[in-house]
Amino acid sequence: MSLSPVSRAALLTALGWAAFSGAAAAQTAPRSAQLDEVIVTGTPFGVTDRASLLAVEVLNEEDLAVAPASTLGDLVNGLPGVRSTNFAPGASRPVIRGLSGPRVQVLTNGLGMIDASSVSPDHQVAVDPAEARRIEIVRGPSTLVFGGSAIGGVVNIIDDRIPTERPEGGLEGHVSAQASTIDDGTSFGGRLKIDAGPLVLTADAFTRSSSDYGVPVFPESQRLLDEEGEAAGDERTVENTFVELDQYGAGVSWIGSRGYLGLSVKHIETTYGVPGHEHEPDPLDPDAGEESVSIGLEQTRYDLRGELTFDAGPFSAARLSAGQADYAHTEFEGDEIGTRFFSDGYEGRFELIQRERNGWQGVVGLQLLDRTFDAVGDEAYVPRTEISEQGLYTVQRFDRGGLGFEGGLRLDERSLESLAGGRDFTSVSASAGAFFRPSAPLFLGLSVARNERAPSEVELFAEGAHVATGAFEVGDIDLDSEVATSIEATVHYASGPFEFDLHAYHAEYDGFIDLRPTGLDDVDSELPIFTYVQTGATFRGFEAEASYRLWEAGDRSLDLTGAADLVRASTDLGPAARIPPWSATAGLDWTSRLFDVGLEARHVAGQDRTAAFELPTDSYTMVNLKAAVRPFADRNVILFAEASNLTDAEAREHASFQKDIAPQPGRSLRVGATYRF
Repeated sequence: MSLSPVSRAALLTALGWAAFSGAAAAQTAPRSAQLDEVIVTGTPFGVTDRASLLAVEVLNEEDLAVAPASTLGDLVNGLPGVRSTNFAPGASRPVIRGLSGPRVQVLTNGLGMIDASSVSPDHQVAVDPAEARRIEIVRGPSTLVFGGSAIGGVVNIIDDRIPTERPEGGLEGHVSAQASTIDDGTSFGGRLKIDAGPLVLTADAFTRSSSDYGVPVFPESQRLLDEEGEAAGDERTVENTFVELDQYGAGVSWIGSRGYLGLSVKHIETTYGVPGHEHEPDPLDPDAGEESVSIGLEQTRYDLRGELTFDAGPFSAARLSAGQADYAHTEFEGDEIGTRFFSDGYEGRFELIQRERNGWQGVVGLQLLDRTFDAVGDEAYVPRTEISEQGLYTVQRFDRGGLGFEGGLRLDERSLESLAGGRDFTSVSASAGAFFRPSAPLFLGLSVARNERAPSEVELFAEGAHVATGAFEVGDIDLDSEVATSIEATVHYASGPFEFDLHAYHAEYDGFIDLRPTGLDDVDSELPIFTYVQTGATFRGFEAEASYRLWEAGDRSLDLTGAADLVRASTDLGPAARIPPWSATAGLDWTSRLFDVGLEARHVAGQDRTAAFELPTDSYTMVNLKAAVRPFADRNVILFAEASNLTDAEAREHASFQKDIAPQPGRSLRVGATYRF
C-alpha cells in the first residue's frame, strides 16, 4: 500500500506507541475488580463493561436462548440508544444514536458482512441472529478498531462456528423451536460441537418462516390518509411482509496448548416481501394490478480464524481472522426478475495483543478489505464499484486501579473506482480518555474522539430512482470525508442492590453527508430528486440504565429495572431526518430456580422535529409480559412464552421509511422451547 507523508507519520506514531507500551516495565500491578462481562468488541484485549469508556450492551447466550426469531435490527430494537430501520420483517438494520446505513457497522466475529445491507433500507443483513452465541452492541464513535464505517456504532454477532475451546464432556449442543401468533411464524434450529481428537467439529442449521403480520389499526397512518385525502379501511394486516429463511453452516478447528486454527463455511438463503414497494402495472395490460416486490437473497461465506499465544516477549498473542463471501439478491416484481445486486470480496484482520505490564495493555492491528459491488436492472441506481481499504490501528489502556487512561489511533486508505469515476481517501481517527474510581463501586470516565469517514459508493456515485426511499437519488463524486468530533461522559455504579449506568454525549460533524431534496421531480419516475450534500451537524443525547433488587432469598429475587435514552440531532439545513424520539422503559423481574417472570412497560415519545418529506409520529406505550420455566432437574430445558403489546397499541417507529404504511405488530403470543446440552 502506498502511503502519503501524513499516513507515514501516523503509521510511525502508532507503531512507536505500541512498541513503547509493549516494552514498559515488567512489574505487573493488581488488576481492578472484574465485576461483569468481558467485552471484546472495540477492545480486543478485553475489558469488563463496568470498566469501559465505551457504551456497550450485551445479549449473552441466556438472553438469546429465549429471544424472538427476527432480523437483527428488530432483535436489538429498544436497547438503550438503539432502534431499528423497521423496513419489513425481512429487512431491518440497527439504528444507533440516530445513525444508520454506512455509519453503523454490522459484523460477524469482528469482520464485515460483505453484503449490500448498507446500500438500501430494504436490503437484509446477510446473517440470522439465531446463529449467535453472543451479540455486542457498541454505541458511539470511539470504536477505532473498525474504522470510519463505525462512526455511529457497531453490532458484532459472535458465533462458535470456529471453536476456540473444546466442548465439556466431548459434546455440546443446542436445539430450539418457537411459534408466534401475529404472523403465524415458526422457527427451528440447532447447533452441535464435537470433540474429535486434535480437532473440534461444529455444525448448525436454522430455519424460520412467517406470513403477513397483523396490526391493531389500518396500516396507513391518519396523517398520511389526511395528506392523501383518503379514509381508513378495515384492513388489519400489513401485506407482503412474509419471510422464509434457511441457514446452515459447519466448521472445524485444531486446538492446541498455545492456540487454535479453524475454518468455517456458512450459507444463507432468504425470501421476503417488501411492503409498499409495488410497481405500476404494464401499460399494455390494463387489467393487470400493481405487482408486489419480494427479495430473494443468497450468500455463501468462508472464514478463517486463529490465535497463537507467546510465553515471553512484548506480545502475549497474535490473532488472525479473514472472511470471503459471494452475495447476490434479486428483487422480484411479481414473478418477474427486476434488479439484481451483487457483493463479492474479502476482509482480513491481523492483531498483536500486548502483554499486560504494570497496568498497561493494548493492541496493534492491520485490517484489509477488498469488495466489488454491482447492480443490474431498472433500479440499479449505483454503478459497479471496486472498493479497497487498508487500515492500521492501535488501542492502548493504562489502568492502575484508581486512575487510568485510554487512547487509540487509526489510519485508513480507502479507494473507490466505478464507471462514474474514482476517488481515494486518507483518513486519520483518534480517541483519548481518562477514568477515575473514587471508590470501589463508582467508575467515572470522560473521552474525546475525532473520527473520519470516507463517503460510501452510494453517496458518491448514486444516480437513479430508489423506490425504497421514495426518491431519485443523486450522489456527488466531489464529496469530502465526514469528520465527527465528540465528547462522552461515562458513569458506572454498582453497590449492594443498586446498579446504574449513564452515557452522555455531544458530537459535532464537519461535512456531515446528508440526503436533501432539490425541489424538483424526475420526469420518468415522478419521484422527488434528492442529492447528497455536506453540511454541519450536531448530535447530542444520553442513555441511562438502572436496577434495584427489591427482595432476595436464596435463589429467588425481585428486581426493579429502568432505562431511558434521548438523541437530538440538527444540521445547518434543519432537523436531521428520521431521528428517534426519547424513550423510557420500566420493568419488574422475578427470578428463581424453577421459573422467571418479567413485566415491562415501554413508552416512546412522539416526534415532531422532522425533515422534508417526513411526517410527525405519535407517542405510544407498549406493555409486554414474559415467562420462562425450567420444569426438569436438568435446568438446560427451558420452556418460554411472551405476550407482547398487550394493549394492542398503535406503534410506529420514527426511524423507519415505512412508518406511515407499516406500523409495528399488534398483540401477539410467542411460545417456544430450548434445550442446551
